[in-house]
Amino acid sequence: MNWLRNALIGGILVVVFLLFIRWNEFQENKVAINAASQETITADADIPIENNAIETPSAVAASDEDIPLAPNQADQSLQDDDQPAKSTALIKVDTDSFHILIDPKGGDIVKVSLAKYLADIEDKESSFILLNRSASHTYVAESDLVGPNGTHTAKTGRQLYSSAATSYQLGEGQDELSVDLTLVQNGVDITKRFTFKRDSYLIQVEYIVNNRSSETWKAAMYGRIKRDGYEPPSETGFGVQPYLGAAITTAETNYKKIDFEDIDEGKIEHSNKGGWVAMIQHYFVSAWVPNPEDENKYSLQKSGNKKYYLMGYTSPLYSVAPGQQETISSSFYVGPKIIKNLEKVSPHLDLTIDFSWLWFIAKPLFLALDFIHGFVGNWGIAIILLTCLVKIIFFYPSAMAYRSMAKMRKVMPLMQELKERYGDDRQRMGMETMKLYKKEGVNPLGGCLPMLLQMPVFIALYWALMESVELRHSPFFFWIVDLSIKDPYFILPLIFGASMFFQQKLNPPPTDPMQAKVMQLMPIFFTFLFMMFPAGLVLYWVTNNALSITQQYIITKQIENS
Repeated sequence: MNWLRNALIGGILVVVFLLFIRWNEFQENKVAINAASQETITADADIPIENNAIETPSAVAASDEDIPLAPNQADQSLQDDDQPAKSTALIKVDTDSFHILIDPKGGDIVKVSLAKYLADIEDKESSFILLNRSASHTYVAESDLVGPNGTHTAKTGRQLYSSAATSYQLGEGQDELSVDLTLVQNGVDITKRFTFKRDSYLIQVEYIVNNRSSETWKAAMYGRIKRDGYEPPSETGFGVQPYLGAAITTAETNYKKIDFEDIDEGKIEHSNKGGWVAMIQHYFVSAWVPNPEDENKYSLQKSGNKKYYLMGYTSPLYSVAPGQQETISSSFYVGPKIIKNLEKVSPHLDLTIDFSWLWFIAKPLFLALDFIHGFVGNWGIAIILLTCLVKIIFFYPSAMAYRSMAKMRKVMPLMQELKERYGDDRQRMGMETMKLYKKEGVNPLGGCLPMLLQMPVFIALYWALMESVELRHSPFFFWIVDLSIKDPYFILPLIFGASMFFQQKLNPPPTDPMQAKVMQLMPIFFTFLFMMFPAGLVLYWVTNNALSITQQYIITKQIENS
């Protein structure tokens, strides 16, 4: 029956491999379809609203949305008068970090392309689009004033701002760019100012209110992210899927995930001094960060028509006396999940980089990786050097494990003799085996426990590499042009499989024949598995295996020659 058992195992492995191939083809097709869709979105979004042939979300969804409420404001619904303005062009803003489109009706950010990040590594002109508004996908940043004298009410809808130009650019030698949208309402001058800084993904959004009327002006600011349930294709290949959804910080919890399913169940509200609300996807994040001194009200809900997720905040009510001027400010971060950037924006915003429950290990590992990269300038070399550093830290526990396995390997012939002599008497076999272990100084668990100590580090490093936007589109050498995706020629996975096979030869073979046959097939199985993993992760495991084999080979030879 051994041939039948082996045939079944082989058949299972073949089926698993074919499933991986089919899954990979599906993912590649999905990426291609979404890339084509993104090109359509780009073309549509560049057209001014009055000439846009597509049905814009501001036209179809306005009557179903809920207006954020100012403090102590009664509930109200937005009427169907929030229509795109006639003869209105989107305002284009270009900086070293962004290509942005702003809708003058309401002053919403309706498109953000990240100038330093490519959508496709093969197309050097294709900036990655994070926010967009089109017929097929909606992901925008809205902000406005609500309350007694707000610019967004059930009666007036969204107001049309004017601007000095329809195109702005951060020039050479210029560190800051301000884009002003202006509105006069009932004797009050309102300027909505967007401030962009060089080498920054943080946008300052301010309402400058100059009250020229004879009455006190009162309103609150809201900022929110409006997004549909579209799921962008994963860039990691096979493995744990990165988190997609909202997140907030509260007085009780530094970082709390709220996925789309949570919002589907009902409106979520909380209040917090300062704080932030974010929309997270793999590598990138957008987040509203209001005034840290204000007690802000946060809400996450579905829009009235259930098409969109609305994730935002409302500030306290501001008052501006006649003849006075007041500035209401907030910040909007939209860009890559880079630790040092997010730490500067707001407390705990860096936790949107999802290092899993082992973040306390993964974050220091990434910081070490980033530090090494600062010297070598290549993320692949940095991964190799970090792996060497980890091996040095665990050198002694690894040595203990390898010595134990070497001793087990040495006594295997003696154990085989005991099996032939006492194979039918399990009790006697167990007693004689323990005597042999004691005589030869062998600890059966000695090879397992030190390895278990290292497992949290290995898992944390996996997450650190998977979540690092720095590895996205980062080349190594030769055929590896992107460490964040799979090896295009599967050379690294094949090297990994060969190293795993060689390492098995250094380990004591299992006493059970069936287990021994399964172990022989493991390198083949893991080779196929690692074909779907990002090249950066496989590079780590290849380096780790090479160092482990070297250490284990030296220790094994020392034990055998002793």
